[in-house]
Amino acid sequence: MAPRLQPVRGTRDLLGEELRRHLHVTDTARHLALRCAFEEIATPVFEFTEVFARTLGETSDVVTKEMYTFLDRGGESITLRPEGTAAVVRAAISGGLLQALPRKFFYQGPMFRYERPQKGRLRQFHQVGVEVLGAAEPAADVEVIALGRHLLEVLGIAARTELHLNTLGDPESRARYRGALVAYLERHRDELSEESRERLVRNPLRILDSKDPRDRAVVADAPVLWDFLSPHSRAFFEEVKARLADLGVPFVEDPHLVRGLDYYTHTAFEFLTTELGAQGAVLAGGRYDGLVAQMGGPDVPGVGWAAGVERLSMLVEGAPPAPRPVELVPVGEAAEREAWRIAEELRRAGFVVDLAYRGSPKARLKRADRLGCRFALFLGEVEMAEEAVRLRDLDSGEERLVPRAGLADTLAALGADRA
Repeated sequence: MAPRLQPVRGTRDLLGEELRRHLHVTDTARHLALRCAFEEIATPVFEFTEVFARTLGETSDVVTKEMYTFLDRGGESITLRPEGTAAVVRAAISGGLLQALPRKFFYQGPMFRYERPQKGRLRQFHQVGVEVLGAAEPAADVEVIALGRHLLEVLGIAARTELHLNTLGDPESRARYRGALVAYLERHRDELSEESRERLVRNPLRILDSKDPRDRAVVADAPVLWDFLSPHSRAFFEEVKARLADLGVPFVEDPHLVRGLDYYTHTAFEFLTTELGAQGAVLAGGRYDGLVAQMGGPDVPGVGWAAGVERLSMLVEGAPPAPRPVELVPVGEAAEREAWRIAEELRRAGFVVDLAYRGSPKARLKRADRLGCRFALFLGEVEMAEEAVRLRDLDSGEERLVPRAGLADTLAALGADRA
C-alpha cells in the first residue's frame, strides 16, 4: 500500500505569504512582550498527561475528547500540549523559578487538540501567550490586558475586535454563586440543551456562555455573579476597570463571560471579533490564583492570556513583503568561482543574495524574475578585468559598472534588502 503523502486532517504546511503572516504575528507578540520585561520560555510539546488532566479538569471536553494522549514505550501516559499555561506553570514549579516573584513569561509554539477543523481552528495550531506568576495586584491584570490590546493595535486589527470583561470573584463568592446558579438551572433543566444538562452536573458555569438558543433563553434570567461578590472582589474588579480606563483601553462588561474551573478567580476577558464565525475569541485570558497550588506548587497567584496565531493571521491585512534578493549572474567558470566569493561577502554584510548552482545567464535571469529580485550583478571576463561588476536594476532596467571594492556600499545606498 502506497504511503498517504498528504498532511493529516487538521494540519497544514506553512510557507510563502501565509508563513510571513504567521511569523509577523509571533515576532510582534514577542517584541511587545519583551518591551514589558517578559522573559521568553520554551516548554516541551508533550508532558505527562497528569499536567493537563489535573489543570483542565478530568471531565472537561478538552481532556475527555480532544487531547492527543498515548503511552510511550516506557508505559508513561504522555499528552501533546493542548494549551500553554499548564506547561509554563509546571516548568516554573519543577525548575524552581518561583523563589523570586513575580515572574513574567512569554511563550509561543504549536498546540494540539483533536477537534473538528474549522475556520481558524486546526488540530495542530499555534499560540502566543503571556503569564504573570506571583502578582496578586489588579495592576498585573491590567498590564496583560493592555499588552494584548497593544498587540492587536500593532497588527492593525484592534478596531475589528471588542474587549469583553467580567469578574469571577474570589473562591467564596464563586461558591455562593455556583449554588444559586445550580438551583436556578435545576428548575429549568428540561428547557436546557442536552450538552448543558450534562454540564449542570460537572461544570455548571460553562452553561452561561453556551451558544445554543435554548440555553441562552434560560440564562437570560439566571442569577448574576455580581450580586454574590464579596466587598474585596468588587473592589478588585473596580480597580481593574479604573486602571484600564486610565490607559484608554475600551471594554464591555459581560456577565456571561466565565471560566469553568475552580482555580480561576477575579478577572476574565476575551477580545472578540465577528469576522471568524461563531468562535469569535482571538485573544483570551484571566486570573488563575489557585492553579499553581493545584499543580503541587506554593500558593502563588497568576494571570495571563493566550492568542491563536492562525486566527490573528487571518485578520491581518497583508503579509510583510518577502525580501527581494540580489541575483548574481556569472559568465564562465572563473566568474562562477569569483561570484561565490562575492555572494559570501554580501551575505555576511547582511544582504539577501541568490546564486544559482547552474544555468545560462538567461536561465539565471528567469530565476531572478521568479524570486522577485531587485538587482542583478553580472560578472564576466570584462568585469573581472576591471575589478567591477555590472549592476542592473531589474525594476527600471538601468545598468552601470560598479567597482568591486565598493559593492556593498553601493547596494546599501540603493536600498537593497537585508535580512
